[in-house]
Parts: sequence; structure tokens; C-alpha cells
Amino acid sequence: MEKIKKRAKIWLCVAIALMFISMIGVSVVQTSSGKVDISELYFETDEGYTMCANLYVPEGATAENPAPAIVASHGAYNNKEMQDANCVELARRGYVVLAIDQPGHGNTDLYSGSNGVYQGVLALSRMPYVDTTRIGVTGHSMGGMSCNNAVVQDNAAETQLIAAVVLNSADATYVDTTDTSLSDEQTTNYANIYGSRDVAIISCVYDEFFHKSTDENGNQLSSPYFMESDNAQSFLYFGVDPTGLEPRDADTIYTQEVDGETATRAIYRPAIIHPWSHFSTKSTAFTIEFFEQALGAPNPIESSNQVWTVKEALNLVGLVGLFMFIVNFAILMLYTPFFGSLRANEVAKPVKLADKAGVAWFWLSMIVSSLFAMVTYLPILTIGNAADVTAPSPYGVGLWAAACGVFAILSMFVSYKAYGQKRGFSLVERGVKISLPNLGKTILLGIIVVCVGYGWVFFADYFFASDFRIWTLGVKAFTADKVVVSLFPYLPLFLLFYVASAVSANSFNFNSIGGKKEWVNNVIVSLMTASPAIIMAGIQYGTYFTANHMMWPQSSFSGGGNPPMYILWLIQISFILFFATFMTRFIYKASKNPYLPGIINGAMVTLISLTNTRFY
Repeated sequence: MEKIKKRAKIWLCVAIALMFISMIGVSVVQTSSGKVDISELYFETDEGYTMCANLYVPEGATAENPAPAIVASHGAYNNKEMQDANCVELARRGYVVLAIDQPGHGNTDLYSGSNGVYQGVLALSRMPYVDTTRIGVTGHSMGGMSCNNAVVQDNAAETQLIAAVVLNSADATYVDTTDTSLSDEQTTNYANIYGSRDVAIISCVYDEFFHKSTDENGNQLSSPYFMESDNAQSFLYFGVDPTGLEPRDADTIYTQEVDGETATRAIYRPAIIHPWSHFSTKSTAFTIEFFEQALGAPNPIESSNQVWTVKEALNLVGLVGLFMFIVNFAILMLYTPFFGSLRANEVAKPVKLADKAGVAWFWLSMIVSSLFAMVTYLPILTIGNAADVTAPSPYGVGLWAAACGVFAILSMFVSYKAYGQKRGFSLVERGVKISLPNLGKTILLGIIVVCVGYGWVFFADYFFASDFRIWTLGVKAFTADKVVVSLFPYLPLFLLFYVASAVSANSFNFNSIGGKKEWVNNVIVSLMTASPAIIMAGIQYGTYFTANHMMWPQSSFSGGGNPPMYILWLIQISFILFFATFMTRFIYKASKNPYLPGIINGAMVTLISLTNTRFY
């Protein structure tokens, strides 16, 4: 056991070093070595609610030399940090950038019906170092829809402020529904609501939600066929009916005189999926190029010269460091006098399965649990996301997790009664049975570990304007209200699953399957835990990439809901399930206590979910 303690000390120091490398490196990259000032703003909007945003101000932007500025918006279920690529790259090219938390997201107030992008535009227009004749907006997904709404509001304003628009993974407004000049028989009313503004669409070839069209038989076509649609062609022809006109191409900027000014239109077509577009060098390059053409870049740099990827790599280093810290801090706390009773007398060893029946029970329980999770995922997510709760998305996933947790408990019970009990499986020796005093200490230690772990997150946020993340999986600082919201019903749901999963992975399935190398068993168990998410996401996108349609499109599920969105979430869930399961083994080996890592994982996933979602 002393060897485990010594090893934990070493890895704890490595983890702290990784987090500092991440924080310092991220700060250097996103500030362009001190040339860009970054601050988090809380300001009251014209509509009366408080908006949170990150403001990037390059050193060349002054009242005497105002710079062009851009509002950058995330999509649904995300937050302002998801615009990091645009913020870093545009700011280092001399633009002032305001990355907003949309209403009901991140740390912005919940405010029904508000347009966060236009409120951001108004805020920028009042900053003395912003050139109000060169303000652009860009948004991903729902953020792109907010850009369209901002244009409508801007059109109605006495002075128009928006000069350029980049809609990332969102449709433009192709039809003016406010124009009543057409007869009832006319079904299309193509229009140019953008006027003389420069507008581009980044239309992912494999977008799951936007850029749909219909064929001559009325069948819905998905995004791969977008460029042949009337909507795309009308947009490139500045809002006229494209019938009989020569088709225009993607990745080409088209110009036309509108209201006495030269306006541009472009559609870019990266061969990626919807959520990858805010993590794509291609989409970022298109954004850089279009805004430089539309607004002019104070500090022009080739669009291929991008450093945000370095920042993201460093964010990942910090994420790895954070979870290494959590595991090893938990282990070292077992050596303190108060929590010493939770420490095992000897390192937990795998159970040797002496017969084929044991092997059969192992694989049968794993496979049946995986099938149960796959069969129930879409129905439960649909029910959860339709519920009248504050955060439907985590609630739906939490309901599914809890159902899988109950199934795992039943599976373990049946396995124990039918096989383990007859062969001397000890619930006490494997840590399934625990005394009430030790259970209380386990809960307390789990809370301490999560709080200390998140202490590093708040430290990174306060001193370095950084967090720990990769793609859509982010561990970020949050306001106190998120803790209150997380306590019920979300925390109990996730705890039910992650505690049951930790018991299953360690008390029941830490065995000789995988050979002499214990880590092989850990990988097998972790992969099987994540297999429902991996398989369903693989089927969905394998079908989409090979046949240009999804296995579960919007209209495929009889229960309604949004199957493409639910399947999309499985990509992130698969990583969480694998690594959360994998991590439990290290704490279990030192403690023979499966409940401690289960509590830590359940609390961490709850907070991660509640700080990266949409509130209603």
C-alpha cells in the first residue's frame, strides 16, 4: 500500500504541473502573448437582463483608431467558450470580439424570446474603440438563427449597425414571410432581408439539422444535397427566384450592387458534421477570409495560420491533469487519519474465474446491459427532454442513466444469486457491503474531492481566463445557482448510474478476463460500458457518410423529440462513460470501495452537464 501512496504523490505532482502548463500556455496563446486583452463582462442589456460575455480587445484598438468588431455566438446547449477558435483568430488579426452567453446559457440570465446577438451588437456599438461602420456577427447553429433575428431588428432600427454576417451551420432567411404582396397560390417568396450586407453561410456537407431541401417528389433531402436546392441558389442570387438561372458554386464569393453598394454572398461547404464546425480549421479559415473581405483586417494574417488548435491542445492537457489530480488526491486522502478507515489493507486484486460459467455471466451481463441501454435511449431521452424542468437535456440523459443504473443493479443481483454466491463471492471482501460510518465518510470524501478538483477550475478561470476542455466536453467555472439547481433531480439520477457502474466495473467485473495485465480488463469493462453510445453513434454517422442519410433522422422516431440531437450527444457521452469507468479502478484498488469513485463521477458529470446546457 505504501507503493500506491508514493506513486499517487508522484502523479499528483505531474497532474498539477500539467494544469499549470495548460493554464499558462492557454493564456499566452489566446492573448497573443499579451497583445490581446481578455475580460469577462456582465452588462445589462437594453431588454433589462444581465448578459455574460468574453471581450477580446487587441492592443491596436483605441478611441483614436477604432477597430472592426464581431459578435460571436454559440449554439443551443453550449456557451461562449465554444467560440474560442473564432475569438482567438479574429482578435489576433485586430478585431474586437465579443463572445456572448446566449440567454439561458452559461452565466447569462434566463430571458424568454431575447436575441442575444443583437444585444451584443448594441453593446459593441457603445465601446469607443469599435468602428461602428464595421460590425459583423457570426453564430453557430442556434447562434446563426440569432444572427438572422439580429438582422431583422437591425433593419427596423433607425441606424443599421450590422455590416457582415457569417452563419455557421445555420440556414439563412430565404423567404420573407412578412411580405404579403404575393397571392395565396404562390408558395415561394424569395427575398433578400440582408440588403447590402455581406453574408456567408458555412454549410457542413453532413449537417444533421440544417440545409435541408425537397426533391421533385416532395421527399426531404438532407444537407449533402443543399447546393442543388432553390434555397441555396436563391441566396447566392441575392434573394431572387433561381428558376432558369445558371447554378452557382460553393466556396465562391459572388458580388452584386444592392442599394448602391457592393454586397457579397458565399456558401462554404466543409465536409464535416454540425458540431465539428466550431472545432474546424476549415470553418475558421472561411470565417477569417470572409470577414477580412467584408470588414478588412487591421492585422492581416493568412487564414491557414491558426493557433487556436494549440490552445485547444493545451486545454486538453489541463483536462487530463485535472482528472489525474482528482484520482490521486482521492487516493492520498485515504492515508489521512480521518479517512484511513476507507483504505484497503491490501491492494485489490482481480477475481480469477475458475469456470466457463463465470466467463459466460460476465459477457452476458455486459451485452444485455448494452442492449438495454441502446433500446431505451431514444424513448427515455424523448420523455426527459419534453419534461417541465429547468434543464431538460441533462434531465433526459439523467433519466436514461438512472434506468441503466437500476438495470445494472438488477443484473448484479441476478448474477450474484445465480453464480457468485455459490462460488464464494464475498460482498464484504469486494466492497459491496459497507458500514454506515464508512459510508458517511465516503460521501464526505467524495464531496471534498469534487470541491478541491473544481477549485483548480475556478483558479484557472480567475487567474488565466482558462478552463479544461476538449471539443464539446468542458469543465468550466460556474455561478452558485448551478449548484443549487444540480442537487435535484439531476444529481440523484447521475449518482444512481455512476455508483452502480462503479460497483459493477470493480466489485463484480474486476476479474481475470483480459489476461495477466490488469489494465486490459479495465479497458474491456470501460469499452463495454461505453458501447451503447459508441455503437449508436457509429451506426448513425456510418450511415450518413456512406448513404447521405441518417439512420435516425428528425422524423424517424414515432415518439417525436429530436433523434439527431440525442444521437449527437452520444459522442460526448461515449468519452465520459469510458474514462469515468476507467478512472474508478485506480481508486478502487487502493480502497476496495466502489462507492467513492462512483460518487465522484456522479457529482462531476452532474456539474459538467449543468454548466454546459440550456436552461428554461
